[in-house]
Amino acid sequence: MPRAGMLPGGKPWHQKKSVMKGALEAASEFFELSTEHKEMFASADIQQPIRYDTSSRDGISTARSLLKHYANPLEDWVQFWPINPPTYRKKMGDYAAEIQGVSMQLMEAIFEGLGLGPLYLQEKLENGVQFLALNNYPQFSLCGDKVGLASHSDYGFITILLQSSAGLEVMHHEDNTWTAVPAIPGALHVHIGDNLEVLSNGQLKSLVHRAILNPDESRISIASIHGLSMDEKVHCAKELVDEKHPEMYKESSFQDFLDFLPSNMNNYKRFVESLKIDRDE
Repeated sequence: MPRAGMLPGGKPWHQKKSVMKGALEAASEFFELSTEHKEMFASADIQQPIRYDTSSRDGISTARSLLKHYANPLEDWVQFWPINPPTYRKKMGDYAAEIQGVSMQLMEAIFEGLGLGPLYLQEKLENGVQFLALNNYPQFSLCGDKVGLASHSDYGFITILLQSSAGLEVMHHEDNTWTAVPAIPGALHVHIGDNLEVLSNGQLKSLVHRAILNPDESRISIASIHGLSMDEKVHCAKELVDEKHPEMYKESSFQDFLDFLPSNMNNYKRFVESLKIDRDE
């Protein structure tokens, strides 16, 4: 299950709440722009630094429009972001910076729990990828599909999700059943990603989740995905590998994941499944 929490440290609570509210406003205002403005960022190339689309080309989207762009380090990427709406760069930039800080605190706690120490990979994560995925889901229509985004797991170490209303569902690893996650005002949902499953040598499992269309209203979600730099390989931590716990996954990078996506179109295969080592061979 994802964990819900508030932005720790830094700004007073009312300011943190304002940052989250501002990010949702900026996303909503972008999706309300004319098609002409949004199509300026349209591309079939998933490796572009910013990309708008009305259906995902990774083979899992069924009903959403989306804007994806990189955010860390902010000064390197903000120049590619939309200038319309006028407050987009400021509001989304403030949110991206806060969430990057939150991700570092969470990773310290996770690595401590794995016995790797809180500073494990600290510098690489500080300089690693932060990828923002803004999703706009229409209100559910009885004549349409209720699934806005099919089941998948995210590639990075963790994903921090902010949602405007209910629509997130998560799968239990034990029985493959779906559970709806409530939308708690001011809460963030933290998802374990494929990178952590690999690094932990299977001790942690990446979260399989999907988006269901809300019957009462359209819905905005902002996913902030955090990992190492584009070409940095993630492998099972040597501290977690021994005779009783052999290495269970092949190493991979974020670039490897991007290269995998076109071949996975409409196959709905999770990237982490392609990394598992068959010990029966």
